[in-house]
Amino acid sequence: MFGREVCQEYAREVEKLAFKLLELISISLGLPGDRLTGYFKDQTSFLRFNHYPPCPNPELALGVGRHADAGVITVLAQDSVGGLQVSRRSDGQWFSVKPNPDAFIINIGNCMQVWTNDKYWSAEHRVVVNSSKERFSVPFFLFPSHDTNIEPLKELISEDNPPCYKKYNWGKFFAARNRSDYKKLQTESIQIDRFKAA
Repeated sequence: MFGREVCQEYAREVEKLAFKLLELISISLGLPGDRLTGYFKDQTSFLRFNHYPPCPNPELALGVGRHADAGVITVLAQDSVGGLQVSRRSDGQWFSVKPNPDAFIINIGNCMQVWTNDKYWSAEHRVVVNSSKERFSVPFFLFPSHDTNIEPLKELISEDNPPCYKKYNWGKFFAARNRSDYKKLQTESIQIDRFKAA
């Protein structure tokens, strides 16, 4: 098992990668590279270690249910077992992501979807468990400061491209979403669709 110092160093390095991706996304939108960095003064980012034990009846087990990441960017490292699936936006069909333990998977989160007014979007995904092998993954979630208000960036809004979302507070949204994630399965979880502009 990895020691605390190794984990902390790894977290620092993937955080650097996430901020580099943030810069490149800003530039791709015709904005200054540092346009979004002000939202991270007291960031709430974190690293998580996931373990999925094998299950002889994987169709009866929930690895991670369907969801889109709530934050800005997720940098995911995973082993060679596989289990991550992504939903095709056009028809909702699920596709398995071929695992590559020597590469990262980058997920765009809801905050980026809102900031870019749907120019970038957060793909719905899930994790299925394996019938005979355990699976490990290590996601790093880049989250803004708790008090950040999330809304489409003014530079990307125009008469021809009105805002697709209303403003919401990141900290309040994330707390409410986490509470809804742990309720009964029939309870609707909090998603950014609630903030779609009319």
